[in-house]
Amino acid sequence: MGSITLSSAVRNNLASLQATSNLIGKVQERLSTGKKVNSALDDPNAFFTAQGLSNRANDLRTLLDDQGQAIQTLKAADKGISAISDLVDAAKAKANQAIQTSNIAEREQYASEYNELLGQIEDLAKDSGYKGKNLLAGTGNDLNVTFNEDGTSDLDISAVDFTDTATGPLKLTDLASSTGGTATFSLNNDGATGTPALTGGALVTLDDAFSAGDTLTITNTAGEETKIEITDTLTVSQLEAAITATSSDTTASFASGTMTITSTDETVQIKSDNASFNSGATLQAGTLGGFGTDSGIDAVVEKLKSAQDKLRSQASTFGTNLSIVQNREDFTKAMINTLEEGAGKLTLADTNEEGANLLALQTQQSLASTSLSLAAQAEQNVLRLL
Repeated sequence: MGSITLSSAVRNNLASLQATSNLIGKVQERLSTGKKVNSALDDPNAFFTAQGLSNRANDLRTLLDDQGQAIQTLKAADKGISAISDLVDAAKAKANQAIQTSNIAEREQYASEYNELLGQIEDLAKDSGYKGKNLLAGTGNDLNVTFNEDGTSDLDISAVDFTDTATGPLKLTDLASSTGGTATFSLNNDGATGTPALTGGALVTLDDAFSAGDTLTITNTAGEETKIEITDTLTVSQLEAAITATSSDTTASFASGTMTITSTDETVQIKSDNASFNSGATLQAGTLGGFGTDSGIDAVVEKLKSAQDKLRSQASTFGTNLSIVQNREDFTKAMINTLEEGAGKLTLADTNEEGANLLALQTQQSLASTSLSLAAQAEQNVLRLL
């Protein structure tokens, strides 16, 4: 097939039309993508620089998600500490209530409620986790927060163990329950020479520690209180039986001038309104629990104060960590915006300008088409000479 020969005018107009079409295609691509640099062919330097900025922004965006989750983990721990602090205050209130009463049954009840509060503290600490991380559960829950894409900037947050109040930083142990035991007092005929021991059938009032009209008050940790009135006719054996009858847990036995009181499970206290009995002190069979004595309660209060100080210190530490992570989160967001803005400056198109370019090119294309048509018509004039 022979080659096609175009005149110079037609060829020039055709080349102009093709160039205009290519330019229109590029402008349309810029308008559709919003970018003036869509590939390395458009501007290698701008393309690869922008790609590097975008890649870093994407890496930081991934870290931003982790930072947000770390903030939630710290907030969960902070909420846990706040709630635990309230429970410690409640435990302190129980101790203060216990020291305001001398009733051993009431103190025993307060001690039981105190132990329940410690159990709730442990349960609350166990429930303070977020997405598998619990900063109040100790070993295995340390948190690491990364701030930059190469991992050279980070923050290590150490977990504490509040799930065991006894062995953890709080050092709060459950109060022991009261236990049974024995107590004795002597019964002697103080008016006789040599103060011979009384026998079972002798009158109790022969001992100077007892007088007609006195009242013995027997109280146990179960809350049972019994009063025994001393009369002119009350014998030692009758007193023995009366003490035994106060509780199924309490028994009394008398031999050789000594009354022995035994409690199997509960602590029993015996007090008389006669100051001569037991030299005015309360007689006790068994051992009271943690709130049994004022000194024991004071020791518990001191431990609670120390625990509260540790909670406040730990809350302050977590608060500082939270401030750091929140600050870095804000910084990361700002850095991502900066990187994306920088990439945009290199690649984004001015849509107003590109729209004007498209209109001009379309006009130019129309004129080129007209010019091509006129050039073709000039060549056709030769046919008229035939």
